[in-house]
Amino acid sequence: MPDVRLASPQGKWILLTTVLGSSMAMLDSTVVNVALPRIGRDLDADLAALQWTVNAYMLTLAGLILLGGSLGDRYGRRKVFVVGVVWFAAASLLCGLAPNAGVLVAARALQGVGGALLTPGSLALIQASFHPDDRGRAVGLWSGFGGIGAAVGPFVGGWLVDGPGWRWVFLLNVPLALVCAPIAVRHVPESGDGRTHTRFDVLGAVLGALALALVTYALIEARSGSLVVAVTAVAGVAAGVAFVSVEKRRPDPMMPLEIFASRQFTAVNLVTLCVYAAFGGFFFLAALQLQVVVGWSALAAGTALLPTTALMLLFSARSGALADRIGPRIPLTVGPLLCAAGMLLMLRVGPDASYLLDVVPALLVLGAGMVTLVAPLTATVLGSVDASRAGLASGINNAAARAAGLIAVAALPLVAGMGEEAYRSPTAFDSAFGRAMVVCAGVLVVGAVVAFTTVRSLPPGCRKPECRTHGAVVAPPLEGERVRKQLS
Repeated sequence: MPDVRLASPQGKWILLTTVLGSSMAMLDSTVVNVALPRIGRDLDADLAALQWTVNAYMLTLAGLILLGGSLGDRYGRRKVFVVGVVWFAAASLLCGLAPNAGVLVAARALQGVGGALLTPGSLALIQASFHPDDRGRAVGLWSGFGGIGAAVGPFVGGWLVDGPGWRWVFLLNVPLALVCAPIAVRHVPESGDGRTHTRFDVLGAVLGALALALVTYALIEARSGSLVVAVTAVAGVAAGVAFVSVEKRRPDPMMPLEIFASRQFTAVNLVTLCVYAAFGGFFFLAALQLQVVVGWSALAAGTALLPTTALMLLFSARSGALADRIGPRIPLTVGPLLCAAGMLLMLRVGPDASYLLDVVPALLVLGAGMVTLVAPLTATVLGSVDASRAGLASGINNAAARAAGLIAVAALPLVAGMGEEAYRSPTAFDSAFGRAMVVCAGVLVVGAVVAFTTVRSLPPGCRKPECRTHGAVVAPPLEGERVRKQLS
């Protein structure tokens, strides 16, 4: 039985290291967008290179996050967490020293591997270490600090870009890791679930990541219209079909397809795909719009985006409580519609835009929509499957959201008609940004329709802090892998 008390010195060390570890990965998912214009200028990179700077990280993270959780179960969550922290820091160092865009993209892909190792283990370590009486409060503190990190991430990124330079967006992870890893080794007890008889679904992980990579490449490079792009697109679809076939036949699949037998689970994942595709596209382009078109500094652009995550951090618990009373259908319908309205309000944000009159109203409406839907979405995912599969369901939902953001960043500039050099021309970028916001709003409306027509049953209320207190602008919060009964 886990017996560490939160008030003990060991309990405080465990909380500190897990917060630091998760914050590293979460911050990197939000602060890099603010640095993109400066990265492009310093490395003479085109729009495709900036897309890959974001997507290389999301690609390996989304493709390997389920495998990362399985590795922790097999070899020990602390061990895999520490490996992930060290790996992430080494890749961050390489990002910070990258001499050109190609090296930066490769280093970002390596960063995603580290993120896939440390992200699932962060919450699982808390659940496996703390005494049952303290576990809920520990998770609440972990979620709250993580939400604060997500909220201040764009601000920190902007300050670093305008101050010491964009490379410190990545280099900052190195000292954090030098604090995090030794504390974990010394103070965090090892844990696993004893399922050493299971086999790793390496083939499934490779096929899933390959399908995402090939489709992403085809979308980003589609402007060239070459035969290679067409072949890559077909190969990506084939890899996706092969992934589904492998998962259907394996005795221990990474993503058991029978979990989608739950109509509620399938429906809420479709909503997740729509919502987080729109979020991914928005946060990628908004930071560029505020700098390229409006003319703000990186710090001003990063600070401008604070209201969305701040609203989520402050009010998601109340939204979750309301959803407990009225059920998920209305929040999952109204939330995306509010987000769609917020993105349409962003059409007012052009040259000489006023922060108070143009930007703030859009972000407040967008933030209200995110508050309305994120907690009920997570609760519905966890309530739509058996409790013993909650960790798996949450992992699939998290991976689906990241994959949706990945595809959106690849496809949205293409759909909106952005050329390779669009971000160097305020006029061209502004026009394409307007089209992109309309597309994002349309995707959100589709998500609202899916929720209204398919989400029916009332799931058990999710009163877990990780459902409620989280700045989940990139992906829904993860529910840690369930600890076996003998540990609790």
